[in-house]
Amino acid sequence: MMERAESGQKLYTRMRLWEFPDQYVIEPTDGSCGSSLAVNKADGSMSLIDEVPECSSIRVPKIRIIFGVIGMLKLVAGSYLIVITDRECVGSYLGHPIYKATSLKIFPCDQSVKNSNAEQKTLETEFSGLLNVAERTSGLYFSYDSNLTLSAQRLHDLGDESKLLPLWRQAEPRFLWNNYILEALIDNKLDPYLLPVVQGSFQNFQAAIGKEIVDVTLIARRCTRRNGTRMWRRGADSDGYVANFVETEQIVQMNGFTSSFVQVRGSIPFIWEQVVDLTYKPKFEIVRPEEAPRVAERHFLDLRKKYGSILAVNLVNKHGGEGRLSEKFANAMHRVIGDDVRYLHFDFHKICGHVHFEHLSILYDQIVDFLEKNGYLLLNEKGEKMKEQTGVVRTNCIDCLDRTNVTQSMIGRRMLEIQLRRIGVFGAEETISSHPNFDESYKILWANHGDEISIQYSGTPALKGDFVRFGQRSIQGILNDGWNSLARYYLNNFY
Repeated sequence: MMERAESGQKLYTRMRLWEFPDQYVIEPTDGSCGSSLAVNKADGSMSLIDEVPECSSIRVPKIRIIFGVIGMLKLVAGSYLIVITDRECVGSYLGHPIYKATSLKIFPCDQSVKNSNAEQKTLETEFSGLLNVAERTSGLYFSYDSNLTLSAQRLHDLGDESKLLPLWRQAEPRFLWNNYILEALIDNKLDPYLLPVVQGSFQNFQAAIGKEIVDVTLIARRCTRRNGTRMWRRGADSDGYVANFVETEQIVQMNGFTSSFVQVRGSIPFIWEQVVDLTYKPKFEIVRPEEAPRVAERHFLDLRKKYGSILAVNLVNKHGGEGRLSEKFANAMHRVIGDDVRYLHFDFHKICGHVHFEHLSILYDQIVDFLEKNGYLLLNEKGEKMKEQTGVVRTNCIDCLDRTNVTQSMIGRRMLEIQLRRIGVFGAEETISSHPNFDESYKILWANHGDEISIQYSGTPALKGDFVRFGQRSIQGILNDGWNSLARYYLNNFY
């Protein structure tokens, strides 16, 4: 079993929120003996108090149970406390329970707004109305005990001193969804209340292969550096951070062994956009084309620092509007390609069409040498590293959703088979499809993973999901794709 990465200070797992006329008081109720947190309703200022104030007929508080403080957001004049009011346990990560936030609630600390001028009041009203969207944010996951922002390999490589730090101090800022809104709590040194949250996906299943029980987990970590939704957020910024960048980690555990494999996805890494103009497929506009090589260079330098060797797999069309982007990407990569960066173009639609996704085996044959060379993480029963991953495949299409998810699921499947052979579960010629129950669960795992990432970026489940879920295209799946495409058109243009 992998050594658990536990922080020195425990987070509060259950609290009671008291709403008084002048303040909110958050009282730990999970058996901890820590101080309560008082939040001033006028300005959002915070302080620790030893006891909850007494109630009276004049001060009758509203009381509710909460499961975490996500942070404090300051707008023009007021501040807004964001908390988790409901959660669902969705599995475990390296021995620790993982929860999904199923309900958020925003509590205003804006009594001071009445002293603001008219312009500030107007802006505050407009911005605070947008916070209703924040309450409906999907795909938020957290753990009270383990650092969900780090892959198993990075967790294993943490030094002993780092493992004793509070979870928020260990966290990878790129994947810490509430990084910005935790600042007020950090400034007030409120470590037991500082709950790191990741946006993405967490899927898990257990299945028997012969006498062995195999535990498979799939985690998506969405990067916070270039947030935004489909059509409205494309390409890279000038620093090389790209839209819809997601780290996907597949973990398999059995007989004390832990093995992990990481892939990434992200928008084509130079500055480009689509101006939403009510057409079904707005034109692609390359912005400041002369900067493309420098932006791509920055992007891949950052990836190399974090992951080692990089294989960039570009799935977009060779012709048409996508073709112009593809050509610019290939040209920009001339300055980047080297011993530890490779670039490969694979025209998904031309080679696989709309139904022949089994032709992805052609792509696998072109990248298998990279996968074998850069490997995966493998820890033995004592938590000792027997093997490590030294590079990642970076996949993109236009949205980095549908074609990308089908491709990543194929790569993940092949790698899982290699890992299971290495651990001794599979024989030399054995595959996942040899075990129907395991195969079905694995397909559902990746289909749900793709849907959740797609909903966060485009508003709908992934297209081509029937192939990932069932292993083949179907008439119903193609009809669903048509419906979801229309829904995306509506959401991206009007919502």
